[in-house]
Amino acid sequence: MRILVVGSGGREHALVWALARSPQAPTLFTAPGNPGTAALGTNVPIEATDVVALQAFAEKEAIDLTIVGPEQPLVAGIVDAFREAGLPIVGPTAAAARLEGSKAFAKDFMERYRIPTATYRTFEGDAFDEAAAYVRAEGAPIVVKASGLAAGKGALVCATEDEAIAALRQIMVDRAFGAAGDRVVIEEFMTGEEASVFALTDGEHYVVTVPAQDHKRVGEGDTGPNTGGMGAYAPAPIVTGGVLTRVCREIIEPTLAGMAEEGHPYTGVLYCGLMIDAGQPRVVEFNCRLGDPEAQVVLPLLQNDLADVFMKTAEGKLSGVHLRMGQEAAACVVMASGGYPGAYATGKPITGLDDAAERGAMVFQAGTSVTPDGLVTDGGRVLGVTALGPTLEAALDTAYAGVDAIHFDGAQYRTDIGHKGMAHLQS
Repeated sequence: MRILVVGSGGREHALVWALARSPQAPTLFTAPGNPGTAALGTNVPIEATDVVALQAFAEKEAIDLTIVGPEQPLVAGIVDAFREAGLPIVGPTAAAARLEGSKAFAKDFMERYRIPTATYRTFEGDAFDEAAAYVRAEGAPIVVKASGLAAGKGALVCATEDEAIAALRQIMVDRAFGAAGDRVVIEEFMTGEEASVFALTDGEHYVVTVPAQDHKRVGEGDTGPNTGGMGAYAPAPIVTGGVLTRVCREIIEPTLAGMAEEGHPYTGVLYCGLMIDAGQPRVVEFNCRLGDPEAQVVLPLLQNDLADVFMKTAEGKLSGVHLRMGQEAAACVVMASGGYPGAYATGKPITGLDDAAERGAMVFQAGTSVTPDGLVTDGGRVLGVTALGPTLEAALDTAYAGVDAIHFDGAQYRTDIGHKGMAHLQS
């Protein structure tokens, strides 16, 4: 089997790592990939958003299956193009990917199908005064979101009305997120605890992975600005069996039924970002792909042949498939460049990856590149240091032992990954 993975981050390294464990011994290509994926297959110098070149490569190289990591090519219609060419691919069509590509579409969709979420209003990007008046009428705390894709940084949780007005100005006037701010969603601040549930679906049937919890804020204790994710762990104890049943019945199944009813069956990975309060799950956001860094903790726990599961997803044959998830816990600590999620320097030499592996950690590369002198930093989130353990505490201890072995100038990371999970388990 010849498999192409599209993307270049830690999620894609984790995907390639998991696929490399398949008993089918697939030949793996990653476009454009990173030094971590290069060690497991062949990197292809094609950007993830270059749909035309990716299709040409898949046709020329007789690729049996393409798996898309990031959201941008999905929203741009890579699945539509590949399917039209008869190329098997995992992911939603452009119309279905609007669940992530447009928060305004997603909120309206959830309202139509009575999927539990926060109350909201949507404003056009030039309606600053109207949006500001709505904030003043609703009060704070309140959440302001750029409707389009903003690399996980377009949702601003505002503790005061002044903060919310400043967020509106940042998005609508200063255009900090560009075209992503052409529409703005203002929604109720939901209380509770966040978690992520991933469903793989062929449009009709679906399976769910073990639930995970991401850590979006850059600082300890969930403080500071949002990032693409500073770490994750799985399973997330806030998602009990009863909560997961509700997620399936009240969120995943109505979403799949609604998308099919509207003529856009949803296929691929449906990421349900949830807020859970007193056992009631509500949707914070939908994403149309695996989370990053959640993929780095979910995939190592998967005991199925991932290549087989993804092929069945692409072929519409998920009926009868059951995911087998390991009984261990997994934890991932992201090591980021100094200054992230703001401005940061690159080209910092990285050492200690072999030492981290000797301590039991798996290191998934994200923002890295290779120079004649060795591995260096080349992004905001640089590495995802991941470990398994019989308990969450053990997994965290091993992951942090791996972090301690790795060095690059200006490295920053959170020391409290998994703190909410530990609190649940100790209560």
